[in-house]
Amino acid sequence: MNIGDKVRLLRAKGEGIVSRFLPGNMIEIEIEDGFRIPVMRSELVAVSPMEAEKLLRPSTFEPQKPTAPAAPSILANQGIYLAFVAVNDREYSLYLVNNTDWDFPYSLGEESAAPTGGVQFRGVFAGMLKARAQQKMNDLYTHATFETWPTFVVQGLWFRAGKSTLRAPLVKRVKARATTFFKNKTTVPVLNQPGFVTQLDAEGTEPTQPSAPSSNRPRPNTIRPDELKAEMLKPKNDPDTLSVDRPSSVVDLHTEALLPKGTGNRGPADLLKLQLETFEKALENAVASGMSEITFIHGVGSGALRTELHKRLGQHPHVRFFEDAQKQKFGYGATKVSLK
Repeated sequence: MNIGDKVRLLRAKGEGIVSRFLPGNMIEIEIEDGFRIPVMRSELVAVSPMEAEKLLRPSTFEPQKPTAPAAPSILANQGIYLAFVAVNDREYSLYLVNNTDWDFPYSLGEESAAPTGGVQFRGVFAGMLKARAQQKMNDLYTHATFETWPTFVVQGLWFRAGKSTLRAPLVKRVKARATTFFKNKTTVPVLNQPGFVTQLDAEGTEPTQPSAPSSNRPRPNTIRPDELKAEMLKPKNDPDTLSVDRPSSVVDLHTEALLPKGTGNRGPADLLKLQLETFEKALENAVASGMSEITFIHGVGSGALRTELHKRLGQHPHVRFFEDAQKQKFGYGATKVSLK
């Protein structure tokens, strides 16, 4: 131990520098603030040069800065799919896939033509599909019977524990069409297998909440959980309850049928636009609900409406053919459309 060495006290907290040697085996050390004290040599231990260097080196630690709170995670609000996965070269399995961050209570059913006419509904499956999950429905669909596959009806709610935005229920009908079905082969989300996929919640945006004062808003109906579960599991024997968008088999496009209270200030161009919009909506709903044919009454008139309808029907991918309908009843004022 030499003058200038750094030493540490054994029986007390403290360190110092050897300043001089005293009689009686005593050593004088200089501690903080320049004070010098005598200490028995046996009460000191030398600090190694490496340790001393670290002790003498100014601290490089900085006070820890408060971190900003993490940004709220972004929720995946869309991603409900129907997927058909090939079991072999003849059969398909049907899956319902939830690739969102919401739990999805659902029911799945099938609409098909009833033997006595009209449409019949058959419940297939109901349950709760957790976030980022999938559920196999059945293996009943074969390639050979593709043209007779039913219209699939999916009804669902959105649930997240705690505070969240109220979302409108999902009701979607899907009719497999050869012209589009086999073009949608991709990797099925969550399931991670190749399959033919249709997204059920792709279009539209969530409805906004009313901005009126709460005192002016209608009070929501109270829904009991047991009643909601019973309603979802109850067989749906009345096809009309699920076919609200299914058009009539005969759609009258006359302006007096579309505007029973009068045309108002609408000009010929506005009336033609209304007739064509009604025609397009009825045709798409007929395709989506699995109808095999639909008739449009357009009248004779100048022939402009009939010409435009025939032009659009000739370009529509889901139209098998069209022809003048029941000449003895409508003359040349109606067109019957056969759908694929």
